[in-house]
Amino acid sequence: MFIMNLISIFDLSLAEIEAIIEKAKELKKERRESKRVRRDLEGKTLAQIFEKPSTRTRVSFEVAMRELGGDVISLNWNELQLGRGERISETAKVFSAYVDAVMIRAYSHSTIEEFAKYASTPVINGLSDLEHPCQTLADLMTIEEHKNKLAGVKVVWVGDGNNVCNSLIGGAAMTGMNIHVACPKGYEPAKGVVEKAKEMGCEVVIGNNAEEIAVDADVLYTDVWVSMGEEGESEKRKMDLKKYQLSENLVHEAKEDAIIMHCMPVHIGEEITEEVMNSANSVIFEQAENRLHAQKALLLKLLKY
Repeated sequence: MFIMNLISIFDLSLAEIEAIIEKAKELKKERRESKRVRRDLEGKTLAQIFEKPSTRTRVSFEVAMRELGGDVISLNWNELQLGRGERISETAKVFSAYVDAVMIRAYSHSTIEEFAKYASTPVINGLSDLEHPCQTLADLMTIEEHKNKLAGVKVVWVGDGNNVCNSLIGGAAMTGMNIHVACPKGYEPAKGVVEKAKEMGCEVVIGNNAEEIAVDADVLYTDVWVSMGEEGESEKRKMDLKKYQLSENLVHEAKEDAIIMHCMPVHIGEEITEEVMNSANSVIFEQAENRLHAQKALLLKLLKY
């Protein structure tokens, strides 16, 4: 039996992304009509392994699995023998005998790749230092809901070209969006991701002037300046990124109907202002809600066989 993983957003085809978004919209409508409980994944179990802390990823996957009729087990890395030195290969083989899928939130992308190498059940990247594909699925869903299309949309990323930015670039390449990144030198997105996106015909522009990059944006997106694991260089990062705040002045450069996005958690007064966070153009909380719906659709794709 073919086992499909979601380690990178590039693991999906355009047709698969479109199908996941359409299913997510259907599930969102269904849930808002109070039809929450399904039995699609009855008898299936998802294991979640957290090397990094989590709010939205953990809760949305747990609720998604339960509302689809399945079960979920959430474990901290240090609760497992992994925390005492057991090899990933052994853990992956054992988990494959116990559960139907594994979602991992890890510091290193290679950790998730290695787990998937030895697992015989689907493995989902719940966040790594390189990518956050589940976030991108929700982001694409949110953009399409508000812009009624993806192809041709200009997305502007402001700040650190981090893992979320990398996956968003991949999502743009898959769906025909254009993505412009405003960041200081040394904070650019992963070179390999940018090159791959450009090879696919995606317009990827990287510059240092946030005001120029933001002109005519359909979407303005930012993220924290200090990600998990970077706390030791917190002050330097804040100093380097202080000119890359998503402020009212920056919003004025974008289109009047540009939407404001942030994958959360939010550090008000750093990467975004209170006014922009809670403005009429902000879709940040709907974006967070869409994590649930997009992950339900993903789980159905990976497990309903």
